[in-house]
Amino acid sequence: MEDFEYLTVQREGAVLLVGLNRPEKRNAMSLAVMHELRRVFSTIGSEIGAAVLYSTSKHFCAGLDLGEVRNQSVIDCVHFFREWHDTFELIQYGKVPVVAAMSGAAIGGGLEIATACHIRVVDETAFFSLPEGMRGLYVGVGGSVRLPRLAGLSLMTDMMLTGRSVYAEESLARGIAQYLTPVGEALSKAKELAKTIASNLPMTNYAITHVLPRITDQSQQDGLLTEALIAAVVQSDPETSTRLADFLDKKKNKVS
Repeated sequence: MEDFEYLTVQREGAVLLVGLNRPEKRNAMSLAVMHELRRVFSTIGSEIGAAVLYSTSKHFCAGLDLGEVRNQSVIDCVHFFREWHDTFELIQYGKVPVVAAMSGAAIGGGLEIATACHIRVVDETAFFSLPEGMRGLYVGVGGSVRLPRLAGLSLMTDMMLTGRSVYAEESLARGIAQYLTPVGEALSKAKELAKTIASNLPMTNYAITHVLPRITDQSQQDGLLTEALIAAVVQSDPETSTRLADFLDKKKNKVS
């Protein structure tokens, strides 16, 4: 595996483990971190079926390194945020599904990168906040697009207007996270899920991560047509026939 300054990257079978590794800054995301994330998620090979994004230290991510935004012109800020958008698109609409394993703080951009992942696992120490509104700022790396789709407009509005935190149990109830584990077990659970995901056929995972979110943005009739088309494409994979035959044979044997 390639060496990185702010990430640890290793492979466990068909699962790629990507660790945010800037503990002295609580994994605040600088441009250097962004460029390393781009390198990782744009070069995932066909031997990888899923990825896990986690922190190597106590906190998942304290957000963007705001020192890099300070004193920028408006147009420079636009280009800065658009580059982050492109980076997070590589996670959400990349080659493989991504599971986030979170403990401690996921603040601002830390919450935003989590929403770009497909499944979020939190342990009991995890909490989320969007303090941008209290600092005279606005979310800039995809939060206002992704978070309302997960947890609703009203929750995000509340978080930004008041600066309040959402803790692990509420994040599960609100749809930000899908799994809650005891302290220290989020990464283990995320690996377990990623291993299961990696065993799916690549075309199936692609349909789920790339086509499903787009169907939800379509009208009902457009969505139904898209669903029929992608279902036909997915079932045409030769491996699908093998898996379907195995399933039907097992079912037949159970009945008999």
